[in-house]
Amino acid sequence: MAASGVTDVHVHIQPWEMLRPAVRKSLETSRPDGPLIRRMIEDPAVLLEHLDREGVARVGLINYVSPEVMGFTSEVNEFVARYAKAAPDRLIPFGSVHPGHVRDADAEIRRLLDDLGIRAIKIHPPHQLFFPNDYGPRGLPGLRAIYERCQERRVPIMFHTGTSIFPGAKNKYGDPIHLDDVAVDFPELPIILAHGGRPLWSETAFFLLRRFPNVWFDVSGIPPRRLLESFPRLEEIAGKTMFGTDWPSPGVKSIGENLRQIRELPIPEAAREAILGGTAAKLFGPVAPR
Repeated sequence: MAASGVTDVHVHIQPWEMLRPAVRKSLETSRPDGPLIRRMIEDPAVLLEHLDREGVARVGLINYVSPEVMGFTSEVNEFVARYAKAAPDRLIPFGSVHPGHVRDADAEIRRLLDDLGIRAIKIHPPHQLFFPNDYGPRGLPGLRAIYERCQERRVPIMFHTGTSIFPGAKNKYGDPIHLDDVAVDFPELPIILAHGGRPLWSETAFFLLRRFPNVWFDVSGIPPRRLLESFPRLEEIAGKTMFGTDWPSPGVKSIGENLRQIRELPIPEAAREAILGGTAAKLFGPVAPR
């Protein structure tokens, strides 16, 4: 896969001014490239130039509602929709509906998809503080409406799986086994396991990937050099695996460095091509020629 076809499906360009003080401090103190990131947040052209330098064709822009933990309100949806309009062929807007913060989750998900042009949904259980299978009558019925509408439209939902170090995150919600229910109850819903359950639940994630045809995986947040430690049979699931970095989260040096390390993994070239762009093309269409 040429560099022009690489998709990083997991990049966080978010409105930092919404962040809770403790979270913002943790990001700003961990990122020597903070000034550059702030320019990217303000101007998509700066991000696009950076992607060109890093050898990446397009990215998924991950935004989600988490007022309690991160500080993000539903206004992140307008932010990412507006931002992605600068280059819709290169910027995939991920939005969010928090079923505990809206009266009519079905109406809100329709608004995101129909009015804002959101192309995928992000659910972050450790930051949104609910289990992804909590859509029963005693839980969050709006969650079912979100899944039903996205299944109907074949809109991918990315779920954070694994731990989070941000203040206030509750990691009990990050176990991917709860997505077993979702994959059974919504068999046509495209489900993406962000981070593959790292670092505690990679075996569970691998089981779900092999069990369900509608379950996919991104490698973000896993140091590429250690990817085969978490997923020693990566080649078997390469056709369901997507390149992602989680940049600029703490601990992720750069997109380009992660890309270089993925290219150095001792896996067949066909598997590498699938991970760097082929699998993402199945969910989001091929990269547009440039």
